[in-house]
Amino acid sequence: MTRVLFVVTAADTWTLKDGTKHPTGFWGEELAIPHKIFGEAGWEITIATPGGKRPTLDKISMGRTAGLPGTLREVAAHLATIQGALNSPAVLGGTDPDDFDLVFYPGGHGPMEDLSQDEASGRLLAKRLASRRPLALLCHGPAALLAARSGDGAWPFAGYRITALSNVEEKLNSFGRKAPWYLEDRLRESGARYTKGALPLMPHIEVDRALYTGQNPGSSKKLANRLVENLG
Repeated sequence: MTRVLFVVTAADTWTLKDGTKHPTGFWGEELAIPHKIFGEAGWEITIATPGGKRPTLDKISMGRTAGLPGTLREVAAHLATIQGALNSPAVLGGTDPDDFDLVFYPGGHGPMEDLSQDEASGRLLAKRLASRRPLALLCHGPAALLAARSGDGAWPFAGYRITALSNVEEKLNSFGRKAPWYLEDRLRESGARYTKGALPLMPHIEVDRALYTGQNPGSSKKLANRLVENLG
């Protein structure tokens, strides 16, 4: 059976450049849709967070501007079925990526706050990349890549084609314009070969060797289906 590790943010606020705390967490569609697709494929899923803390659903991700009504209903229904797993996640620092066939990071603004500098997550990502086994990150999930370091201190993802939420998409929300830093910029500065779709908010995924990334919430289904297709 294919085993998947979902690494989910434990942050419930995002510190903006003016020092204010914006309520956040994980993005509903980015967790629920891939989780549902993987579950329907018969895959075994483990959810882990920093410290084993119960993750917080970003309420904005369930608002009427976050997606089509049918998608939001699908997301809410699936989250309800996995609430027990969300209430009792594994401790990220106690998980070994080698135990899983896929490591998957959904987004939300939470990863910008915690996973972008989480040492345990950074070690897991560096080890996973070195293993050349599938690793996937979605929307703001690639912020976690910034915490990874090779043994010599270099960023191991330099030179990889990576997509993530674009600057334009971030600034579509008024609070996004108050970001202390932008993920697209930081990935480019770190040495990634950043890519994005021709139009904001449209599905776009990137596959470079065993690294899979999706640009935005609308890429959730496309990314998950590609992983099921490739991992079988």
